[in-house]
Amino acid sequence: MLDQHSYQQHISVKIFSVFLLFALGAVLAASAELTYGGWIQIPILSILWWRLDSPVANTLKKQFGLGLLFGIGYFVVGLWWIYISLHDVGGINALLACIGVLLLSAYVALYFSLATLAISAFSKNRLTGLFLAASWVLAEFLRGYIFTGFPWMGFAETQFNGPFAPIAPFFGGLACTFLVIWTSWEIYQLRKHITSSLLLITSALAISLFASSFSFTKPTGEPISVRLIQGNFEQSLKFNPQAIGQQIDFYTREITKEAANLIIIPETAFPWPQPNLPFGLLQYLQTFSNSSGSNILLGLIGEVPKENGVQYSNRATGLSPNQPPYQYDKSHLVPFGEFIPPGFQWFVKAFHVPMSDFARGDLKQAPLTIVRKGQDDLHAAITICYEDVFGGELAYRIQNSDKPVNLLINMTNLAWFGDSQAPTQQLRLSQLRSLETGLPALRATNTGITAVLGPDGKLLQSLPEFTQTTLSANVQAYAGKTPYVIWGNLPILVLSCLLLLWGLIRHRRF
Repeated sequence: MLDQHSYQQHISVKIFSVFLLFALGAVLAASAELTYGGWIQIPILSILWWRLDSPVANTLKKQFGLGLLFGIGYFVVGLWWIYISLHDVGGINALLACIGVLLLSAYVALYFSLATLAISAFSKNRLTGLFLAASWVLAEFLRGYIFTGFPWMGFAETQFNGPFAPIAPFFGGLACTFLVIWTSWEIYQLRKHITSSLLLITSALAISLFASSFSFTKPTGEPISVRLIQGNFEQSLKFNPQAIGQQIDFYTREITKEAANLIIIPETAFPWPQPNLPFGLLQYLQTFSNSSGSNILLGLIGEVPKENGVQYSNRATGLSPNQPPYQYDKSHLVPFGEFIPPGFQWFVKAFHVPMSDFARGDLKQAPLTIVRKGQDDLHAAITICYEDVFGGELAYRIQNSDKPVNLLINMTNLAWFGDSQAPTQQLRLSQLRSLETGLPALRATNTGITAVLGPDGKLLQSLPEFTQTTLSANVQAYAGKTPYVIWGNLPILVLSCLLLLWGLIRHRRF
């Protein structure tokens, strides 16, 4: 039996641990927004390992609970902007919106807490950091796959501003995540193994620096002129018929104001089913394309035939000079926003969002062909908003395309999330995609961040958020494939599985 003083001390330690783990997660998420966030996150993670490798987490159950608290703190801070879409735009009660954010945060935090169990699940030795990193990679992969996946706010995209970004063209974002976890563990181990840990950390940083000297893609053809039109229309106006007409008029005027090799408007910038658009609008834009030599990419609502009528799709329609229209239907849909999981019709009714059950496009769709008079055609792989999160899917599409991909295009509408860090988070994801593929990227957004990225993911040009304007730029297309495009996530997943298998064998043996 514990005396009263010991009991109070025990409770105080528990409260401190709960607060510390939640706060650590919150600080880790906030640090992602800093200029050198990818560097800062690594020592913060080493503090997490110190707490989870202490007597306060001396059972798997306690470790799981503390890891879950850490994950909830991380995701509540990182994903709080979902409250804006639920409450400010969707009209859900404030308390229910907060509960929604908390529940989503708790769900994705489960993957973090399961990954931390590797600290105690295997016999502790100098290899524990590798087993922990492998466990984290598999948890992150599953987080991006189960229930269609929600891998937002991983450590990989933060590494664009960190030491392990040069690894991305070789083995992708998951490999960056592996190195972040392993390196942070070795920092924690400096207290026990200062010489070997320091040597391992230095070696990892040196290898990453050496990897930055490799380039797998190269410029092709002359730069193309590009116009990215940022309309800055509030999400609440998307389903107002009068506002829809004003929005369509604005984009039509801006498109036809000046010719360019490529003109892009954002996701659902024409927020109306394609057959219901103003009569002759697409024909008018096609005529402008023919006469000016401009390739035009439009974000609109498509219609896909189904058994008992039609189903809407989140579509990009391309108009090129004297060519048939191009069509890309979004393949990776957002749960609840674009498709309704079975049993959740009540949620969508509470959310008051029209057209919330879209048709899903094929993963393998042809890239957009950019026609240039007197020059070879270029080809661009298109992603619509949420699809930019899934690097493996984009790599698969590029690798299996029957035409060489020279450029990435992301069409996005983040007006759902107001003035939050969501646009900067997605910008980092786009930067990681460019780095993984070695291709420049164009981001056409409604409220921001509209930008041009280089093949190394660096920001070349951008527009201020929440402004109605156009970004004009000359963009150099690239040709070639990185190892990551060719191999995808297979190497890092195989390595992680082998490490965990080795860990289980060692644990049973010893």
